[in-house]
Amino acid sequence: MLQLTDSALPTGAFSHSYGLEGYLHSGAVTEEHGLADWLDAYLDTQLTTTDALVVRVLYGDLPGVADTPAEMDALLTAALVPREIRQASVKTGRRLLELSRDGFGGPAVAAYRDQVDEGRCDGHFCLAFALVGRDLGVPLEVLLRAYAWSTLTSLVQNAVRAVPLGQAAGQRVLTRCRPRVEESVRRAMALEPRHFGATAPGLEIAQMRHEHQHARLFMS
Repeated sequence: MLQLTDSALPTGAFSHSYGLEGYLHSGAVTEEHGLADWLDAYLDTQLTTTDALVVRVLYGDLPGVADTPAEMDALLTAALVPREIRQASVKTGRRLLELSRDGFGGPAVAAYRDQVDEGRCDGHFCLAFALVGRDLGVPLEVLLRAYAWSTLTSLVQNAVRAVPLGQAAGQRVLTRCRPRVEESVRRAMALEPRHFGATAPGLEIAQMRHEHQHARLFMS
């Protein structure tokens, strides 16, 4: 699991800001406190109500959303409205699935990878991550915590060079994130199927606008 969540794992996450660059471009985020606030909002919405619920579904802990990985894959494709976010999810997901060939997963992730290779599924990152974690025998809440933390770490590293921030400022932001991650896991475990895909309209709008920016550091 430590290898799976290491920022050095070459999934291509360093190429994506998941909407953060739009807030940098507009001047809404200019320093570490603004970054911390944005991360709070991102964690509270898409990471908790979409990605974390996908993990619960794949662990069999949230019936009523989707019955199979293929159904969950199709639901994710529909739920991720901004094109760049959908593409980022698929690009990083397919990369993780390729890496899983080298000993990351077991039968569940292999079956999903085959469906992606055959063109029957798109190959989303959080879905692949959940299946790898399940195959490795990682407990559900541990995997939820690891997923949220690794995502925030990647975003902070990207913000350090994009805002720009110093490395010490980035670590202060991550320190603030620690209790937020614990709260996110508790909240995600209490959500119901009807909450899947709930997000902030402002975040989705910023993610949509990003593809029209004149100059960009990130793909999303």
